[in-house]
Amino acid sequence: MSDTTAGGREPLETADLEVPADPLARHPTTAYFWGHVAGSGEVSGDRIEVVATDEASAQVLAAVAGGTVDHDTMTREYAHDTSITRTEDEYTVSIERDDDGLFGRESTLGLPVDGRGGYRFGAFSSYRRELLRGLFEGCGTICFKSSSGTVGISAVHDDRALLEHVQNLIAACPVDAPTGDLGETSSGGYWFGIDDDAAPAFGRWLYEDCAETGLYAPSRNRKLERSLEQAAADDEAADD
Repeated sequence: MSDTTAGGREPLETADLEVPADPLARHPTTAYFWGHVAGSGEVSGDRIEVVATDEASAQVLAAVAGGTVDHDTMTREYAHDTSITRTEDEYTVSIERDDDGLFGRESTLGLPVDGRGGYRFGAFSSYRRELLRGLFEGCGTICFKSSSGTVGISAVHDDRALLEHVQNLIAACPVDAPTGDLGETSSGGYWFGIDDDAAPAFGRWLYEDCAETGLYAPSRNRKLERSLEQAAADDEAADD
């Protein structure tokens, strides 16, 4: 985990993470993990696979749940415009069922994310920031919108119910971050965006003190910092 944060601080090594023995326990690390599973994972009766685009984040997810990490390079279409593609690294964390089932359960029912559209995040209500960070790193984007000179934060997923859950979590966070209504993507999924005026404050809150916990994707944090800097520079240029 050699990436550094925008402020120059080295992320925590996975060996230094505080990880509970039970991946279902109420804890910041498990909140981050299950947020990622909901955002970019697949849950079946015998395994969980969760995808990350940041190696450091993938290693954290594996450390939380005892999984293995495989690396690949993928080319995929943008959800908003399928005529545009992007190529990026992809890290798949796999957690296999053992003799006791998945995390000691014979079925996925009872897991915070059960693979059937069931999302039970109540246990992580005290760790909403980490849960949302995992969710946004799993199915969200952060960018600088050159057309408006603002920071863009949005989430895209095939499951409408999940995005509605995410909107409710955002509504309960301490930063006012209106999201508007869900829209449909050209690929058949759904999306929403944080209002431009609220995106900078929400982004700063989402990644506040992340380096101290290690529960984040350094590349996503750098993207946020760059977007905030570009937006600030655009504002200064407009005032001149």
